[in-house]
Amino acid sequence: MKRFLLFFSVLSFLSAISCQQKSAPVDFVDPFIGTGGHGHTFPGATLPFAMVQLSPDTRLTGWDGCSGYHYSDSIIYGFSHTHLSGTGIADYCDILLMPTSGKYYLHNGYPNRINRGYASHFDKQSEKASPGFYSVYLKDYDIRVALTVSKRVGFHKYTFPKTKRAFVILDLTHRDPVITSSFKQISPYEIQGMRRSRSWAKNQTVYFYARFNHPVRHLHLAVNDTIRRGQTAAQSKNIKAVFDFGKLTSPLLIKVGLSPVSCKGAQYNTQQEIPGWNFDSVRTRAREVWNRELSKIKIKADKQTKTIFYTALYHTMIAPNLFMDADSQYLGTDFKIHKAKRFTNYTIFSLWDTFRAAHPLYTLIEPQRDLDFIRTFIHQYKNGGQLPVWELAANYTGCMIGYHAVSVIADAYVKGLRNFDVQTAFEAMKHSAMQDHLGLKYYKKYGYIPGNKEPASVSKTLEYAYDDWCIAQMAKALHRHDDYVYFLHRAQSYKNLFDPQTGFMRPKFYGAWKYPFDPREVDFNYTEANAWQYTFFVPQDISGLMALMGGKKKFARKLDALFHAPSQTTGRKQADITGLIGQYAHGNEPSHHIAYLYDYAGQPWKTQAAVRKILHEMYSDRPDGLAGNEDCGQMSAWYVLSAMGFYSVTPGSDLYAIGSPNVQEARIALQNGRTFVIRAENLSPRNKYIRSALLNGKPYNKAFLSQQTILRGGRLVFKMGASPDTTWGTPPNAQPVSAITEYPVLPVPYCTIKNHVFHGRISVPLFDLDPRARIYYAPAAQHQFRLYRKPFTVNQSTTIRFFAQHDSLQSPTDRLELVRFVSRFAIHLKVRPSSQYTAGSDSALIDGIIGSNDFRDGCWQGYEGNDFDAVIDLRKTRTISRISAHFLQDINSWIFMPLYVEFYASRDGRHFTRLGRVNNSVHPQQAGAVSKYFTLKVKPQAMRYVRVFAKNRGVCPPWHKGHGGKAWIFVDEIGAK
Repeated sequence: MKRFLLFFSVLSFLSAISCQQKSAPVDFVDPFIGTGGHGHTFPGATLPFAMVQLSPDTRLTGWDGCSGYHYSDSIIYGFSHTHLSGTGIADYCDILLMPTSGKYYLHNGYPNRINRGYASHFDKQSEKASPGFYSVYLKDYDIRVALTVSKRVGFHKYTFPKTKRAFVILDLTHRDPVITSSFKQISPYEIQGMRRSRSWAKNQTVYFYARFNHPVRHLHLAVNDTIRRGQTAAQSKNIKAVFDFGKLTSPLLIKVGLSPVSCKGAQYNTQQEIPGWNFDSVRTRAREVWNRELSKIKIKADKQTKTIFYTALYHTMIAPNLFMDADSQYLGTDFKIHKAKRFTNYTIFSLWDTFRAAHPLYTLIEPQRDLDFIRTFIHQYKNGGQLPVWELAANYTGCMIGYHAVSVIADAYVKGLRNFDVQTAFEAMKHSAMQDHLGLKYYKKYGYIPGNKEPASVSKTLEYAYDDWCIAQMAKALHRHDDYVYFLHRAQSYKNLFDPQTGFMRPKFYGAWKYPFDPREVDFNYTEANAWQYTFFVPQDISGLMALMGGKKKFARKLDALFHAPSQTTGRKQADITGLIGQYAHGNEPSHHIAYLYDYAGQPWKTQAAVRKILHEMYSDRPDGLAGNEDCGQMSAWYVLSAMGFYSVTPGSDLYAIGSPNVQEARIALQNGRTFVIRAENLSPRNKYIRSALLNGKPYNKAFLSQQTILRGGRLVFKMGASPDTTWGTPPNAQPVSAITEYPVLPVPYCTIKNHVFHGRISVPLFDLDPRARIYYAPAAQHQFRLYRKPFTVNQSTTIRFFAQHDSLQSPTDRLELVRFVSRFAIHLKVRPSSQYTAGSDSALIDGIIGSNDFRDGCWQGYEGNDFDAVIDLRKTRTISRISAHFLQDINSWIFMPLYVEFYASRDGRHFTRLGRVNNSVHPQQAGAVSKYFTLKVKPQAMRYVRVFAKNRGVCPPWHKGHGGKAWIFVDEIGAK
């Protein structure tokens, strides 16, 4: 009996330990979440914010291969050491190793698969992934692969069949184009080299050092796919090496250290981080590191919710990435080597995404690391001359918009994280805002960006305005009054694009609203979004936006309309716009704050319902469990914050709007040693509404939390119910407020003409958002402005200048550019252009206005997948000796020259005679934007009608990144002489 009791006690103790281990946060992470659908994550081994991401590569091309892996794939090409998490553009996948048995190959087998290459089918059931670990069985070679990591070192374990020779291929040509590379075998156990490549990052360099636990018996070194003698290869774009280990009776272990600085740095990193050969010890240590990080937030929830939550938290900790050797040397944005002093250098700043939720989350659970991110920004400014926008491996990629590093800096400063060079940071923030590029020249001059001057004009105007507000907050805190007033004025620039007639943020072209206008249309006036989504991006002055819309109730009705609108978008096909609820698109970042705006309008119960719907419908524990690209942690950070019950609508403010918690309890371990606990009583899928709340035992009726409330520690308890309590969080002092109350500006007047090109005469009406304002106008040739009283008539091409004035306030001066079209010819389009590229009217093709080489300037007509076919009526019979048509090519935007242009003539408009064909002479792979006139000279002859036919190639060619997608042709001006 005693023996039985002892056995039972031991069994109970072991069971308790097992349960305790299974309840660790790290055990709920599923790295396969997000690897399916369009999540673009990878399942391989990495550590929090580390340099190495050691993961299998299953996909070499295509948008859903951005991370190098997709869950639906069945072939592995190898295991590379760097991967991007959830981006919308491909890069990385550097330094690929692939084990084979029996024979080796120099090619990966793509696209003919494994029959002619080293790639292998793999057993999907054998795939295992957990934080810091990945394993798989390669079916074609009977090889078992296990991977783990330290911060800068990837650790491989390959178990080969004992009866076959063991090979490992190193392919330095893998994925993106190589600029140059090198290789050297140091000893039978060691190799080193470098790879410099061009992709999203135009100049990315990775140095590596590898050490084997078995000697290499034979080295097969290939340059340009030819085996050559020797142990060294340098200055080549095509280097591969095959390591023959003979037959192995024990696993082959390989340690691969990386460095952005040198091979010596990669070797030092390896020696410092993994000096021995105990694979299981490194794996265990990786698990412990992850568990320590993930334990900064402990939740009580069901297993599925824990899996989604902790995987999301895991994803927020993959990027940014360490970009510094163990000796503190790093590669600067000037591509020179620097040594970090009192900070850790990082890379991969997807700031258009992560400023919204990821960085605010870091201020709570990773404050010291967030400070290092800011210190990195400052050194990137010192070294490279600018703050990052989307920085990758020391490269300024020029991707995305805004200058949101200023948001991250201001948010940290306002929340008390100030241990950085504040004065230099502020200097860098101002520097970002005072440039003339990317539309800033026009933004500063007009108070908005004209759509005919700069693409993404609406999005850039709105995001610059928010960033300027962030600079203003820093200026105020630093007692820099002039800067505060200047940037607070700029922060109100959003008013200049609000159209009160439609209730949307609307682009302006040549001084008038874009027409026609469809708020569902996705075009190049908005960044990966449309007017529905961007109209609500005024986080710095939500009160001001509500006032423009007629007050809180009308604002809330506009939000209702957004969530209940049909989910179809029109215009440009944008793969990023996913996860639609009405016109709310959770799969992309511009929508992420919108559900919380009901709090500001005094209807928090609608925020609670919307947030819970998004939590339940846009996230799951499946491989396709993300509604869109993970985007370096932003998609997951939204979940982490929202599942706990709050969200940062306005980074740069210390307020969080309260939503609807999705976990029974969340315990945030703060760096100051305190704990903030959020508990949701009576929580269930049905009970999504907050009925009441207690903060530290006292009634709490506010629909917001402050950073300081959280940092003081304590306990916030929500009582949840199935029906809304419309009294909780609704009094004026209980609603979160985002408002610009000082130094108001007067918006620029607006004009409602439908087209700046007119026939005969045109009536010009001017309006202003402020009914008290008086409008003054003058033709460009006149210096004298006159008071606008009523619409005036124009009968010739001219430019009208106008501004508004009220008391001491005066708006910027805008310009309305009017072009009178003399109807010498008429045009009939036999094929209609895309609705987003109409150039304003059919007559734009014969109005004498020549488009620039930017297809988004409003002058071009675009045809997707269709030929161009038009008939010009010369209005009378004329003698013609030359006909021309102007076309554009920009292959980065899927726009190609027509294959050929044919011209026809007719006297009656029914019977046409072919005059000739002009073949395209522009190479289809020519980079950049280029325009060309297709001109046909003919023997002078009489004609009244001219037909122009341009042949579209139909689809993008195999070498193009949009292979198989419809190709565009863009046409502007047609002329005859």
